[in-house]
Amino acid sequence: MSCNSVAEKAKQRRKKPDWLRVKLPTGENFKKVRSLVDEYKLHTICQSGNCPNMGECWGAGTATFMILGNVCTRSCSFCAVATGRPPEYDEDEPKRVAEAIKLMGVKHAVITSVNRDELKDRGAAIWHNTVKETKRLVPDTTIETLIPDVKANWEALEVMINPGQEVVSHNMETVKSLYRKVRPQAKYERSLEQIKRTKEFGKRTKSGIMVGLGETKEEVFEIMNDLLEAGCDVMTIGQYLQPTNMHLQVDSFVHPDTFAAYKEYGLSLGFKYVESSPLVRSSYHAERHVK
Repeated sequence: MSCNSVAEKAKQRRKKPDWLRVKLPTGENFKKVRSLVDEYKLHTICQSGNCPNMGECWGAGTATFMILGNVCTRSCSFCAVATGRPPEYDEDEPKRVAEAIKLMGVKHAVITSVNRDELKDRGAAIWHNTVKETKRLVPDTTIETLIPDVKANWEALEVMINPGQEVVSHNMETVKSLYRKVRPQAKYERSLEQIKRTKEFGKRTKSGIMVGLGETKEEVFEIMNDLLEAGCDVMTIGQYLQPTNMHLQVDSFVHPDTFAAYKEYGLSLGFKYVESSPLVRSSYHAERHVK
């Protein structure tokens, strides 16, 4: 078999199935959101993470804001966000994020961030001020914060989650056996502990994973049980999509019927809400997860 034939077969194996087709970003709302993001010099995980739902969400007038810059101190093998030494953060960012949320008129805002392991407080002060300023400017807007791993800095965690957001999310990302491969600077048990402590603080908790990285169904069931035991209320499950040739390859494209089975299992366990389908991402339909 020639090298060209091998390459062609590999290309065919990675070809996306029909159920992973997405609409291109269009419409006036999409243009409005993009204009506001540019005007206020904001970062969104929609752009930095190459989210497949950006067209749908921005077209609906919503976006997931990414604070503390767009350079991450972690080097997760699945993530398209730039890795390196982050620049100094902007102390005016909380005000600009709040103003943009107000101008967009959203009823539910999602805020996330890069990891800032080099900061003593992991960026907790900026997190706190962003939520606090948003609540001051638009008190009727509900907020979900998708927070990073604080590396067991539980004081920083409390600062991050106490300014009044309704939902606190921390993504596990993958099953336990794949952590070293997918999240080399994270620890499975530590992330579970972070979710447990968030629940004990009285928050509605949420986490998400990707599938198609080589996990088994039994491992997905295992992490669902672990999350529920830790106090997780809401879970999201979506298909991993390789952002660039430098990132992990897709091991498999999981069929929608399997996603439906995961959702059924999760609800039977006792999760309050389970989002499970190929194009689901952690902030997809996040407004449904508040109540």
